[in-house]
Amino acid sequence: MSIPWLTDEERSIEETARRFARERLAAGYQARSQQECIDRSLLRELGQLGLVAPTLAEEYGGIGASSVVAGLVCEALAYADINISYVAMTSPLVGGVIQDHGSEAMKEAVLPRIAGGEILVQLGLTEPKGGSDAANLALRATRKGDCFVLNGEKTSITYGAQAEMMLMFARTDPNLPGARGVTAFLVPLDLPGVTCTRFADVGSRPVGRGQVFFDDVEIPETAMVGNEGEGFTKVMQGFDLSRFLIALMCVGTAQASVDETWQYIQDREAFGRPLAKFQGTTFPLAENDSKLAAVRALSYQGLALRDRGMPHTKEAAMVKWMGPKWGTDIIQDCLVLHGHYGWGMDLPHLQRMIDVMGLQIGDGTSHIMKSIIARETIGSVGVAYK
Repeated sequence: MSIPWLTDEERSIEETARRFARERLAAGYQARSQQECIDRSLLRELGQLGLVAPTLAEEYGGIGASSVVAGLVCEALAYADINISYVAMTSPLVGGVIQDHGSEAMKEAVLPRIAGGEILVQLGLTEPKGGSDAANLALRATRKGDCFVLNGEKTSITYGAQAEMMLMFARTDPNLPGARGVTAFLVPLDLPGVTCTRFADVGSRPVGRGQVFFDDVEIPETAMVGNEGEGFTKVMQGFDLSRFLIALMCVGTAQASVDETWQYIQDREAFGRPLAKFQGTTFPLAENDSKLAAVRALSYQGLALRDRGMPHTKEAAMVKWMGPKWGTDIIQDCLVLHGHYGWGMDLPHLQRMIDVMGLQIGDGTSHIMKSIIARETIGSVGVAYK
């Protein structure tokens, strides 16, 4: 579905992403979905096209694009391979935090490598005792002269054991509760004392999740992103962007199944007529197309608000719960409409469904999103939600 108010440049970027998705991603989605790491050659190709982190400034390897463009890229890539689109979702988030708050030396050293698809940087926020309660961090960063020593654990971390660096958040002042006293650091994961593991997830296997343990890991003060004690607010601002991008990833993936099912019911016959002649097949698809159009429209409206510096947290929470939930349900409908053909790996619907399903949890569950919506509507409920 075309967005009428895009500029010619934005349409050109969108078409570049769609062409890459068609020509380089679509045919290999299911084979890659069984791998346990992301194909780095594809990431480098994306980087050469400026599609890994399009919102970063040109001087740091991006193309200086808008948040809307980041959404267009994520949706286009996810139509062919949702797992590859993860990188175009996480890179603007972590890259944006570094660009806005990192030192010039850090930005020059790291951002071009992120934008070029050369490295993966994971976001280290969630801990065993603090998922949605993101301000309740236990991992400690203890000052030692002009260094910090890290001790603790991060869990359910995207990219598992395959990332090169982590933008991580640690408590530097144990006497300050909640979000206060939390500092951001950019930490290489090949340092002594760092151990990375991988979970045996059902979906999004190439992306992977895992635990990262820090045992007396020493990092220089220059690894700090921004000022000491101000890390939490920096990442919270980025979550609105990633929530829109996640919704559009789910929209793109589900739209692929819907489009294929529209074609299938026109080609497949039963009782001497195409399946498309029966309302039992067309009505569910009509409803699902409508739902996807609604989430898509609200997502791009919210991204446009973000680009204009206007409030958009409520819209981000709305699409974050709707996109993954409705996307999962819609792909399941498509699977069932394909009958016995759908219940197998020869067609991509089952793989798409389980890949989308996990996003009902990541970046905040539907319950947390609805709490945020309530907070934005009637005022604070007294909890700092991730």
